Amino acid sequence: MHIGFTPEQLQLQTMLRRVAKEKVAPRANDIDRTAQYPEDMFSLLCELGLFALPFPEAQGGTGSLVSACMAIEELGTVCYNTAYLLAVQWTPFGAILAGGTDAQKLRLLPELASGKARAAISITEPQSGSDVRGITTRARSVSGGYRLTGTKAWCTGASVSDYIFVAAKTESSDAVSGVKLFRVPTNAPGLKIGRKEDKTGARGIPSHPLFLDDVLVPEEDLLGGEHSNGFRLVMDAMNTARPLHAARGVGLAQGALNHSIDFVQNRQAFGESVQNFQGIRWMLADMEMQTQAARSLVYRVAAQVDEGLTGKALAPMAAAAKCFATDVAMKVAIDAVQIFGASGISADCPINRYMRDAKVLQIIEGTNQIQRNIIANGLLGAVAKAR
Repeated sequence: MHIGFTPEQLQLQTMLRRVAKEKVAPRANDIDRTAQYPEDMFSLLCELGLFALPFPEAQGGTGSLVSACMAIEELGTVCYNTAYLLAVQWTPFGAILAGGTDAQKLRLLPELASGKARAAISITEPQSGSDVRGITTRARSVSGGYRLTGTKAWCTGASVSDYIFVAAKTESSDAVSGVKLFRVPTNAPGLKIGRKEDKTGARGIPSHPLFLDDVLVPEEDLLGGEHSNGFRLVMDAMNTARPLHAARGVGLAQGALNHSIDFVQNRQAFGESVQNFQGIRWMLADMEMQTQAARSLVYRVAAQVDEGLTGKALAPMAAAAKCFATDVAMKVAIDAVQIFGASGISADCPINRYMRDAKVLQIIEGTNQIQRNIIANGLLGAVAKAR
């Protein structure tokens, strides 16, 4: 299914499928089992130049979110964690591209595109997961910069990143304009990265709490400068990233379907091939329809981003793609486990990791309940209060 892909994108897809099968798939179970960061997979992505895909051509990229979604889907079909490496790098990229100064873009984008630097973004706090306005981390203005104090939760990639974009509030009384994004090196004095979370899924990519105790951030590391709208930068970064997370859902669904097809074609019961049982055939048909529908929605939204869709017009569409595709991933993965029967609940069988990873996707980057609020706000013409 081409969905209007260019010849170059079809060549990319062919290459990605070969790499996924030959180099990524053999590592997938071990990454999940050990919960160790896949440094070898990061190096592979650098070698292939995949980190540059959504970046502007000036940074060696294609400037295409469609191509980026394709990379995440194809790798995610065999290994969620390897695909996640791309998404982690690309979320802060969206914030820089949307609101960074020219000097910041020149300084930061090339090293992110090449993989020479790794970045993370930290918005979530213990009491304000999806409520960006409710951020309590404070940025106090001092001579030459700001001092950050507060606690963050679930910062993905913190321990392996060179720096983190931390969302904090300045002295402004406005809950929206007071939010800013600050570039904080992970070795900055006063920043402590807490214990790695022991997660149900996405186990190869570490997530940590952050503790900031009067961390000094120079003025040049306030993203967009003093008059930036950090809240809008956060929203733009999340909206642009949501098709990427949706593509992860498509990859999971397709991977679970592929495993299911292989399983039923090679299993006998009651004297015949399991693939001939009508109940199984109908389950596979439903899984295929749902996956194709999710894929079509995701690439439609990604294509519109490539055509210039941004802001309030993008928000409900990006939310719809993320919500639908990740819900489909969960549904397809659960059905796949059911098809596998007792084997599906064994830790020795790869299919259960698809279900665990899909559950994570329904929650992270804005829960699917929040996505539904964004969609409804877009339909009703309301100001989106929950992002």
